[in-house]
Amino acid sequence: MEILLKKKLPKTTVVYDTYWKFATERQNIFFNRINNESILTEDAILLEYKFTNAYRASDRVSQYLIKNVIYNHSQKPQEVLFRILLFKTFNKIETWERLEKRIGKLEYRSFNFDLYDQVLTEVMESGKSIYSGAYIMTSGRSFFGHAKKHRNHLKLIEFMLKGGLDKKISDCKDMDSLFELLISYPTIGSFLAYQYCIDINYSNLCDFDEMDFVKPGPGALDGIRKCFSDFGGYDETDLIKFVTNRQEIEFERLELDFKNLWGRSLQLIDCQNLFCEVDKYSRVAHPNIQGISGRTRIKQIFKPKNTTINYWYPPKWNINKNIKTNSQL
Repeated sequence: MEILLKKKLPKTTVVYDTYWKFATERQNIFFNRINNESILTEDAILLEYKFTNAYRASDRVSQYLIKNVIYNHSQKPQEVLFRILLFKTFNKIETWERLEKRIGKLEYRSFNFDLYDQVLTEVMESGKSIYSGAYIMTSGRSFFGHAKKHRNHLKLIEFMLKGGLDKKISDCKDMDSLFELLISYPTIGSFLAYQYCIDINYSNLCDFDEMDFVKPGPGALDGIRKCFSDFGGYDETDLIKFVTNRQEIEFERLELDFKNLWGRSLQLIDCQNLFCEVDKYSRVAHPNIQGISGRTRIKQIFKPKNTTINYWYPPKWNINKNIKTNSQL
């Protein structure tokens, strides 16, 4: 990633320092949980509300995607892509497992629209949600014509695979070109396209540098606005690159002992996500500093899940050999 040097530097607010303190403490919680520590944190806000990990790939859903969806089945490109798109469309572990329980192995070669529709419809009729609340999926009705959103999304997956998306991905030269490819499909906006880029790049379908491309989402834009009172010569994308480049400098300046991901520093996607999380955190910590949306409350309360995660990351990152199990810590 190129080092960004502009004539006019951005001006920071108090939230900028909170950004680095939040990243450090959220990562401390991550390791404290692995260590089975009785006290995860003394930060009252982090104890009360739900926040994602400092590293996107460490979150429960991303871990499930990497281990159970991407690498635990056939590595044929078309099948890998089908599984990623199917899982990420709903972004909900329970939905994936309900489909598996009813259908068996989830494969593109045996994909049957009516069967998948039937299972998902039954889940919805039982009063359960099939979609995660992490982000909103547009309905796609104007393109595919179905009244039920999930039917349009199943048709979108089918449309993408029949159009040879797996082969088109292999022709992409970088994450930027993958992003442009994905955003060309109906119902896929810039936020979703970037999320799909990261998820696809976890697999062996491509191997792009996460430090080459970033696209700020709505929450990150709010966080950036709170961290900087003046952008200087930078735009929002530049500022994500700016902080990612400066992470070691800022941790040292604030005398913070940031524990990275077994040798992997924060990537652009992680720093983008941290802006989104610090936007939420600052609603309580710095209520006088406003972002774009004007939101003042954090909706999600922290509810610990009594499940153990054996952390495992894309093999091409070369960090799995560094991970210590609970018994080794």
